[in-house]
Amino acid sequence: MMILKDILYKVTINAVVGSTSISVNKIEFDSRQIKKNDVFVAISGTITDGHKFIEKAIADGAIAIVCETLPKSLEEGVTYIEVANSNQALAYMAANYYQHPSENLKLIGVTGTNGKTTVTSLLYQLFKKAGYKVGLLSTVKVMVDDNTFKATHTTPDSLTINKYLKMMNDEGVEFCFMEVSSHGIHQSRTEGLKFAGGIFTNLSHDHLDYHDSFAEYRDVKKAFFDGLPKDAFALSNMDDKNGLVMLQNTVAKKYTYALKNYSDYRAQILENEFGGLLLKVNDNELWTRLIGSFNAYNILAIYGAADLLGLESEEVLRLISELENVSGRFQYFVSEDKITAIVDYAHTPDALKNVLETINNIRTKNEELITVVGCGGDRDKTKRPKMAHIASALSTKVIFTSDNPRSEVPETIIEDMEKGVEPQNFKKTLSITDRKQAIKTACQMAEAKDIILIAGKGHETYQEIKGERFDFDDYKIVREFLKQLQK
Repeated sequence: MMILKDILYKVTINAVVGSTSISVNKIEFDSRQIKKNDVFVAISGTITDGHKFIEKAIADGAIAIVCETLPKSLEEGVTYIEVANSNQALAYMAANYYQHPSENLKLIGVTGTNGKTTVTSLLYQLFKKAGYKVGLLSTVKVMVDDNTFKATHTTPDSLTINKYLKMMNDEGVEFCFMEVSSHGIHQSRTEGLKFAGGIFTNLSHDHLDYHDSFAEYRDVKKAFFDGLPKDAFALSNMDDKNGLVMLQNTVAKKYTYALKNYSDYRAQILENEFGGLLLKVNDNELWTRLIGSFNAYNILAIYGAADLLGLESEEVLRLISELENVSGRFQYFVSEDKITAIVDYAHTPDALKNVLETINNIRTKNEELITVVGCGGDRDKTKRPKMAHIASALSTKVIFTSDNPRSEVPETIIEDMEKGVEPQNFKKTLSITDRKQAIKTACQMAEAKDIILIAGKGHETYQEIKGERFDFDDYKIVREFLKQLQK
């Protein structure tokens, strides 16, 4: 039990009805989880408004309500706190409730359109190999040192973040690497956290179903760096046109990395093949199993962050050479028939372009590059024709299919995609709504030395259709089909 006024430290309060000296059990923003003496925080969400469930929360035992608008009728014996922003209030309350766990470790936030999962996951791997106790908050999974938990969002809600960080404190974790999404920043989920550093990967077309414009999307990312403290570092990609924008107003110590521009951490690609990359990093040669120029940027971000966090440069280079690819990120194998299958999470135009360009830079052009790609339902529709344009321009054959259609009609999503195909590329394309059938067809079309790219879902092991999740794993499915079709 904690005293309510202690949990409300730093919260911007407009009005209080009742006592804040009462003892409360726990904080909840989901009315279904309310028990006796809990605090209910009413959040105005994108789907439902928590203010509609205030009465239910009180009926279920809530002793205090935190909300942006006070109800018309107030229950006796219940404390009401009117706040300027419920999301922000929840973030500060969560940090207070769990005793500010972010202050007891070095928390590094990674933000950008692409590369967040790879950079956080590889930093986790690297610091584990260096002998530290490490935490990870990523799209793929949550790690509390050696303990694995399932991830539900790129950036979890602030209660969940602080709960995991407290668990990390209890386990003696020294470093935590966290994906920071634009949704998470915009919804104040990272408020109240003390970051030791921030990394900017890149910025391209994504989430314009949520943000009103690209400028707003960029400025939300920038807000994360604006909020970093003086003793933190801000490490930014100088080759991205928004790299300097991220550093404009931060009071953190500024550092940069790049392949093309002058920067603190520089790299040159010496060799790029399916076996990996040979890089020259700040005048040292480095071999890594990761593939493609986009991974050269990820490696630079990792190298820079590890250096800024105090690891020896030579040890960092050695550890990077031992790192293994992240699940669903340019994950590939070669079948017995010498067909190369690649599974990648590329679900934005820029990510898809990067992966296809990487494959085209490596392949001899004597083989076919068959791409299977779809776009998610109930998400940014403006990127659909762009994805199809890129896939059809940079592949020799393309199969448009379903990704996670969610509540949308899959055929409608594919029709939106097809609008981006230029006339000269129509003959390369095929549409198969059923994703499993699309993968099977790609496998049937492939000959020895051909390359199949299955893009969009990567590490995901499900397909979401009409509110239900069905088991679906691109990597397993393509392996099975190629095995069955061995010539």
